[in-house]
Amino acid sequence: MKINLTTQDLISFEEEVAECFNSGKIRAPIHLYNGNEDKIIKIFEKVNKEDYIFCSWRSHYQCLLKGVPRETLKKDILAGKSITLCYPEYNIFSSAIVTGSIPIANGRALAEKRKGSDSHVWCFVGDMSSETGSFHENVKYSVNHDLPITWVVEDNGKSVCTDTRKTWNTDNLSYEEFNLLQSREKVIYYKYETKYPHAGAGKRIQF
Repeated sequence: MKINLTTQDLISFEEEVAECFNSGKIRAPIHLYNGNEDKIIKIFEKVNKEDYIFCSWRSHYQCLLKGVPRETLKKDILAGKSITLCYPEYNIFSSAIVTGSIPIANGRALAEKRKGSDSHVWCFVGDMSSETGSFHENVKYSVNHDLPITWVVEDNGKSVCTDTRKTWNTDNLSYEEFNLLQSREKVIYYKYETKYPHAGAGKRIQF
């Protein structure tokens, strides 16, 4: 896709949402991005208009980069839909359920392969979700059946109130360094640091 948004465009949008949340204009959960702008823009340079995007509860950047108008997106966020943003007309879907989008994305990829479609599926997950059985099983299925899907693991080191690496007693996540699937280009992993907490914007207690 031709990317018409800059790093600063993405940052300014999240800062605007953060201000709305901290001032009480948003009365529902939000999950904000920060620090990964260049990396996600680079990924979306490979995304085509007909491709499908599946996300978790953090999807503002994906929506903007897939073409959802800024005004439409902000309106829905103000209406409390930040963590469940879905725009079928842009082939973008998100879920607030942990790992909720993973099997659906895989099913979409299977359907596109059976149809002989040129559409590709991109599924974004966080670092803790990437360590779940659901993720491993779906990645394995997509590799063994050569499905048109790319899994994107976004590691911000935040898993609500736990540390992913401490939880699993490991120094590296499954797809961080020892990645047997890299040659098949099924999994993209990147790490970033954000100024925002796991949820909210830092000045209002959310949950």
